[in-house]
Amino acid sequence: MNKVILMGRLTRDPEVRYSQGESATAVARYTLAVDRRFRRDNDQQTADFINCVAFGKAGEFAEKYFHKGIKIAITGRIQTGSYTNQEGQKVYTTDVVVEEQEFAESKAVSDSQTGGFQPAGRPAPSAAVGDGFMNIPDGIDEELPFN
Repeated sequence: MNKVILMGRLTRDPEVRYSQGESATAVARYTLAVDRRFRRDNDQQTADFINCVAFGKAGEFAEKYFHKGIKIAITGRIQTGSYTNQEGQKVYTTDVVVEEQEFAESKAVSDSQTGGFQPAGRPAPSAAVGDGFMNIPDGIDEELPFN
C-alpha cells in the first residue's frame, strides 16, 4: 500500500504548467513545510520540505486557491523517479502525487498567519460581520430557495 497523509504550509505559490495537446492538463507543483513531531539532539531543522504534484482539476484548484503560507492537508502516494542533469549526473526525485487536497484552517486564521497576504490579482475579502458570515441584504428573504 502506498498512502501518504500530510498537513503543512506552502513554502511558495504553486508553480502551474499545462501539458501540450488537445486536452491540456494542469500540473501544479508545490512544497509543503511539515512540522516534525520530535527534535533530534544535533538537528536544528524542525520541518521537512516535501515536494507535491497535483494533476488535472486538483492542479487547477491549487492554481486558483493556494498561495504561500496557507495550511493545507493532502492525501496521495509517493512516486520516485530519476533523470540525468546537464552535467551528466543522475538525479533521484521523490514526490507526493496528490489525490485529495483541502484547506486545514479557516481563511481568517490563514490570513492572520500569513500577515494578511493577498496575492496580486485577488480581491481582498469584504469586511466580515464578526461571526465570519457575510451580510444578506434586507428584503431578499423571498428570493432565497429555502425557508
